[in-house]
Amino acid sequence: MAESIHDPSRRVLVVANPASGSHSPRLVQDVHEMCVSRTQYAKVHFTTSSGDATTFVRHALEGPHRVDLVVVIGGDGTVCEVVQALEGPVPRASLAVVPGGTGNSGYKMLWGERPWTVSLKAVLADAGADGSARLRRLDLARLAETGKCVYLGAGSGMIAETLITVRRTPGHGRERYARAIAEVAAAYRAYPGRVTVDGHTLYEGPTLLVNVGGGRYRGGRFDVLPYTALDDGLLDVCVVGSGIAATEVPRLMLTADHIGHPATLYARGRTITIERIDGGRLPLEHDGEYQEDIGASATFEVLPGRIAVWGPTADSGNLSPSPQLARCLRQRQK
Repeated sequence: MAESIHDPSRRVLVVANPASGSHSPRLVQDVHEMCVSRTQYAKVHFTTSSGDATTFVRHALEGPHRVDLVVVIGGDGTVCEVVQALEGPVPRASLAVVPGGTGNSGYKMLWGERPWTVSLKAVLADAGADGSARLRRLDLARLAETGKCVYLGAGSGMIAETLITVRRTPGHGRERYARAIAEVAAAYRAYPGRVTVDGHTLYEGPTLLVNVGGGRYRGGRFDVLPYTALDDGLLDVCVVGSGIAATEVPRLMLTADHIGHPATLYARGRTITIERIDGGRLPLEHDGEYQEDIGASATFEVLPGRIAVWGPTADSGNLSPSPQLARCLRQRQK
């Protein structure tokens, strides 16, 4: 859905997370100055604790002077907090993302490797921007066990455990995530799992990882769901079983070569359930945040068109279905 973006009366809230993976006071200042110079109103809010972004944005959407554009500077977790406030059948404000986290996969799924200055200028209708922007109504998922919306995607197994390891991994940005997932893979043992898609068992057995989305990338580099569409009313799911060495998985995901491997299953559906069938706690994350309170299972239900997000006029490069994907999807029928 393309819409006009020339709106000098726009009221902007900039949400910045000082604890994000690559926070920079200069970045916040530059974003704020760009918004001030191109809109009627722009205010910065620095988050102070978990959940603060959700609460503050909800407040900013009320009253006669409510904002109509929220610009998030932070990682995928901060973006997810803002999404909780903006989502709905008729979104009351739109979302723009500026990368300020560790992997910034949510930004990459929309804008690819474009600099934030290019993308934000396009959103703010700057005449000199390289390209233009359009507003898209993207699908979300709801995690039934918590009631929260999932924006980028969710991962169990190796992907979830990487979020614990990355906290003590030195460095910044995507290199830090890459080192963390390699460390996890070196010692990871598959858990006994089951994945159900729309009531049908897709996979049961030793599980290295499951990813549900949503977004194509994790850690800003790993092309886990290369065929996902952001607005097709379906969730993609990729399962990697133990028929491959855990240490090989990160390397293969860099170029999506895990797709088509005999150990990989790929499917689409409206409801996805991930289970740990030995009764243990399922290792799970979504949107870059480890889910400490999840028990043995997690169910994701698609919410079509629930968030208005700015992206480029031209698609950022999601691949079309290929023979490899067709083989993966056919395995679901066996």
